[in-house]
Amino acid sequence: MLRHRLAPDADLRALEPWLAAEFAAYVHRAREHLAPWLPWARTIVDEETARQFLQRYADQQASDGGRIYGIWLDGELAGGTLFRIFEPRTSTCEIGVWLSREAQGRGLIQQTARLMIDWAVRERGMNRVEWRTFPANDRSIAVARRLGMKHEGTLREAFPMDGVGQDIEVWSILAAEWRAANPPATSG
Repeated sequence: MLRHRLAPDADLRALEPWLAAEFAAYVHRAREHLAPWLPWARTIVDEETARQFLQRYADQQASDGGRIYGIWLDGELAGGTLFRIFEPRTSTCEIGVWLSREAQGRGLIQQTARLMIDWAVRERGMNRVEWRTFPANDRSIAVARRLGMKHEGTLREAFPMDGVGQDIEVWSILAAEWRAANPPATSG
């Protein structure tokens, strides 16, 4: 079992297809909070649609592509993260994150994103890690800033949501920038 302790009461673990019922229940509970930002929060409506979504990431991971993880708080699924894009050929990946309203304010997303970036850069040799967000998502932008990412620009009407093209801000950090700001821990 792969598990990373984020806090005494929080864990990061793989979010696999066999967890579809739990994921579907989570999306149902958090739908109102997540739906303005995440199209899948509207399309995952039952265990089968949750399983299909998770299976796509399991298949991508098996092909050394995207992957998905859940954040459990007090044993209950409370959010997650994914590599929406994970492209070893171009040494580029994109991180996505989400969290239930009641789990916010604990630093879980920042800590999770740090783990994701560190693994992508140090273990997998990614050179570029992207973070994309809606311009109105102040919490997401604040995390990107705290991670040391730079705002590269805004892709106008690049993301369809409810049939309307939405602007997307692109933030990124390069491997050299990440390593300079986050030296590896030394044991001693």
